[in-house]
Amino acid sequence: MLGQSVRLQPVPIQSLSELERARLQEVALYHLEERELDFKISIPKEIHKRRKSLRRKFDSFSKEKRERESASKAFGIPLSQVIGNDRAYKLRQDALKESRRDCLDLEASVLRFRAEKKQFFNGNKPPVGSLSVTGGAPCSPFANSVAPAAGCENKPMSPTFLDNTGRGQRRGGLSVDSISDLVESQSRLLEALQLSHPAELELKKTPGGPEGRTQTKLSLNPIYRQVPRVLERCCSHIETHGLQTVGIFRVGSSKKRVRQLLEDFDMGVDVQLDEEHSVHDVAALLKEFLREIPDPLLCRELYPAFLHATLLKGAEQLQYLQHLLYLLPPCNCDTLLRLLSLLHTVQSFAQDSVGTNDEEISGNKMTAANLAVIFGPNLLQKERGADVSPQATGIEDSTAVIGVTLVLIQNHQKLFMVSAALQQEVLMSLIQTDPDIIDYLLRRKLSCSHITVESSSESGGAAGHGRVSGLCRSLQRESVPAVAAFSSGCQRRRGQPDQRGLLQCSETEPEQEAPGHEIR
Repeated sequence: MLGQSVRLQPVPIQSLSELERARLQEVALYHLEERELDFKISIPKEIHKRRKSLRRKFDSFSKEKRERESASKAFGIPLSQVIGNDRAYKLRQDALKESRRDCLDLEASVLRFRAEKKQFFNGNKPPVGSLSVTGGAPCSPFANSVAPAAGCENKPMSPTFLDNTGRGQRRGGLSVDSISDLVESQSRLLEALQLSHPAELELKKTPGGPEGRTQTKLSLNPIYRQVPRVLERCCSHIETHGLQTVGIFRVGSSKKRVRQLLEDFDMGVDVQLDEEHSVHDVAALLKEFLREIPDPLLCRELYPAFLHATLLKGAEQLQYLQHLLYLLPPCNCDTLLRLLSLLHTVQSFAQDSVGTNDEEISGNKMTAANLAVIFGPNLLQKERGADVSPQATGIEDSTAVIGVTLVLIQNHQKLFMVSAALQQEVLMSLIQTDPDIIDYLLRRKLSCSHITVESSSESGGAAGHGRVSGLCRSLQRESVPAVAAFSSGCQRRRGQPDQRGLLQCSETEPEQEAPGHEIR
């Protein structure tokens, strides 16, 4: 790209596509393995419901049908299953709303047609003996029935009809957010989305593979935020009504009311939390949800790895925790970010303050350290049946858990950002196996202002930042060679058989690097 270069910008992890997030896990694992720690680190697996054999399915079909409605929808089940239940509920509600809207639109169209027909016969009745629209006889019995259509044939369609037509064409089509990602025509988007990438977009099930992977396709667009409905409702309620409640998360609640809320959410009821619900009850419900998750948000496999973070300090500690958080499944990562955002907001109201009218406002007294004591044991738990490390037992273990949780609360905004250097490595990894998708990913980043374009003169003058008109067309021709040319400066490749193709392009720490990472 002569005279131009693409500069990546740090972005939130949720803005990455599903494919990029999957490859980011491998990049982070590579950097963690480079540390040569005393314990093993692996990418945690999402907990799914175990599939039954075909014979067991037939034997238990009637029993499952009876128990399906009474099965838990939110509490005591894997996080991915909770989100799946919420997603299914939302789809049913959307389908029901669309069906009702179609019925109302049809009713409105019929009433409108009847009113126009009545107005036509009352004011514009054709003379006797005139020909009908169909060209029938003057006294044809169908003359009056077809005549209204002649009076309405030049009238515009109703807005509701046009809206229904648009919705009907959109069903089963592209998502709205993916269409807005591109500046070019939709044909280029279709070409990008229909690319076939056997190595990445579809994980084939290997006959003798230990993981037993099923066929899964990874999207080239960001996935929807995977936060359980019950946790989102609790967080929103506390942020609206409970930030100044003294002793929130510590003061007791009504067990009866909490149990009723738990049962309502567990039955799939769309519970709306408002000012009538006690803040302490909602806080207790949130803690109960976190306690009953089979696997905590910070996966058990990473327990010793998170405890090791207490031995590090400063920027090195934050970078290490970043890599660990990148290993989490998307549902755990998104839910953890939502929870930490709430806790950070709560601790910002811990101290007393003075209002606009010089009145004294009492704080909630819940500092980040107090919140870490409460939520640490629920977020980080060691593996069941695992050997306890002699270096971290008892009180020392609990202190480390609280310390890690405290760092997560205080630095959650930094920890869930992906630096330009790591994005560079993800792109360099993808270009080894799927070079065709780099163009689409870069153009999507450009449309979301996640990259900037730097133009410079041939004499090496000062660089000017800005977007160049027609950049999408130039990226289509030259983005892949530009990223490939950057590989000449990379010195090391990953040595593991299952992690080849990843290049380390920068040793700079996130806090010390430039605002953007340049690709020429």
